[in-house]
Amino acid sequence: MKYFSFLIILLLSFGLNSFAQKIGKYETVKIEPSVDLQKLVDSAAYQTLAKFADKGFKAENLSVTLIDLRDANKLKSGSFRGEEKVYPASVCKLFYLVALHQWMESGKVKLTPEIQRATRDMIVDSSNEATQFIVDVVTDTSSGAELSPKELEKWGFKRNAVNRYFSSLDYQNINVCQKTFCEDAYGREQQFRGKDGINRNKLTTNATARLMTEIVLGKAVTPDRTKQMMALLSRNWEGTSTDNDDQGHGFTGIALKDLNLTGAKLWSKAGWTSTTRHDVAYVETPSGLKFVICVFTTNFANERNILPNVAKIVLQELGGIK
Repeated sequence: MKYFSFLIILLLSFGLNSFAQKIGKYETVKIEPSVDLQKLVDSAAYQTLAKFADKGFKAENLSVTLIDLRDANKLKSGSFRGEEKVYPASVCKLFYLVALHQWMESGKVKLTPEIQRATRDMIVDSSNEATQFIVDVVTDTSSGAELSPKELEKWGFKRNAVNRYFSSLDYQNINVCQKTFCEDAYGREQQFRGKDGINRNKLTTNATARLMTEIVLGKAVTPDRTKQMMALLSRNWEGTSTDNDDQGHGFTGIALKDLNLTGAKLWSKAGWTSTTRHDVAYVETPSGLKFVICVFTTNFANERNILPNVAKIVLQELGGIK
């Protein structure tokens, strides 16, 4: 579509470096690939693929990234299809959370009781309505009736503010410019998705794991703001829950419970739809493990044990890697 080409030209001509200087730029982390972690991730992925092969689960349905945080000055990683662009469901809310805090830090947005309430609901309850409000706040846009091509070009440029911000931090292969909905988008929101959803949100497990790592290490925006983010991302995985989609009990938390890791701590942001089941999590165990794991699964949303199976293998094997 013509307006998408226009948006790309505008983005490139805007100057990402000047954008970063204007909006504020936090200290990014350096993550090195590790042969040992790569072997571990491959092992976890292929063991999981084999376990669920009878259900038709294939490599194309899985993406995994693991980052070892035991040495914060020497971060190591491994991935399985880590650069595959996947519809992220509610995991995109992690990016909107960081963008919002950066906007508040730079003075572009002022914290109000409504913003505070919506931020909490977006991350803790994964509320789509709260997310829609936060996206409006950080991009200065609003949903509504369809727009003319020229009006949509202007509106779309503003809506891409979060993309420009993360591009300035060298995030690649991601698209975070759409609201999340319980049902479907209408009007200009549907227009902006483009034909066949070409402009829908997309994330990679590599980019998502990196952002969670920057939050954990106090590098996202400021240390004080990352503490606020971590408080919202904290999950109680122990005990029981009647909700299969509870972020503490329905995703990575299943692995902690199955392994009876009493005292382990979990911070996470999950995402799920009728076709996707994702989680990005930071885990600390009493034995000293500290790692970020991001697992995306597609077209097997009802298979609750695929994602925690990957995490369980990592928990069992990571301690043997120095």
